[in-house]
Amino acid sequence: MELPGAGSSTGSGAGRAGSPLRVLVDMDGVLADFEAAVLRGFCSRFPGEPRVELAARSGFSVREQYGCLREDLGDKVASVYESPGFFLGLDPIPGALEAMQEMIHMQDTEVFICTSPLRKYEHCIVEKYKWVEKHLGPEFVERIILTRDKTVVSADLLFDDKDTIRGAEQNPSWEHILFTCCHNRHLQLQAPRRRLLSWADDWRGILESKRRQ
Repeated sequence: MELPGAGSSTGSGAGRAGSPLRVLVDMDGVLADFEAAVLRGFCSRFPGEPRVELAARSGFSVREQYGCLREDLGDKVASVYESPGFFLGLDPIPGALEAMQEMIHMQDTEVFICTSPLRKYEHCIVEKYKWVEKHLGPEFVERIILTRDKTVVSADLLFDDKDTIRGAEQNPSWEHILFTCCHNRHLQLQAPRRRLLSWADDWRGILESKRRQ
């Protein structure tokens, strides 16, 4: 599950011929609505402070963007998602739970939740496990991969809202499918990179196209 991958930057899946299609799905921004919860929590905790509306979000790090508004705002917005109860209280992304339940029952398909914990991890790790158990059930709790470096996890596909994923492996085995979120929707992807607009988009077609390669 966590063996170093090998292959091209488009995810050739070298060394996985004949194996089930292995799919990694990120959690925050893909399964759980991190961005809306951050904005809601910030407005509640700091009602008089300037804020970044979802339509104005740009760049993966919400902390960096708030810090550009005013230096202390980065720490203030971080205090929202570092607080106990934040991750457990996230709403599911529309269609995400249904897609995961369908995916796990597909023939010749393995699906795992691959998520990076905060560096300040005291609350988020256990809450991520509790969130998965609450919304997807114990079967998916057994399929959680917690790692700060997703490039070392071997798979065919990775659905993730982070536009650039770097780590120890320069050429991960998986193909990164960019999941559309408020902070990345303005980005123009260069072929052969692909994007999933939402879980209402054709994620099944992406799996089948990868299976045929």
